[in-house]
Amino acid sequence: MNDDSPAGGLARFLTLADAAELLSITTKQAYDLIHSGELPAIRVGAAGHWRVERSVMESYIEAKYEETRRYTLWRQSDFANVTAYAFSEL
Repeated sequence: MNDDSPAGGLARFLTLADAAELLSITTKQAYDLIHSGELPAIRVGAAGHWRVERSVMESYIEAKYEETRRYTLWRQSDFANVTAYAFSEL
């Protein structure tokens, strides 16, 4: 990751490559997340390089954990109902 900031690597914005590295995905996959609007980012500079704010990245990761937690609970409850119904018929 780019550690050129005076705060010991705690820059406010991440490059597209830094964001991809944090998520363990390719730069193309990170770009796709940004392009779809799933991962908010801004374009800066004359060349229009994408930047993801560090706090936005942290929020995105937390939201993904929550999404996974809710999906797991939903799957557990869905299978619990199917099993209970199947055994009640016996």
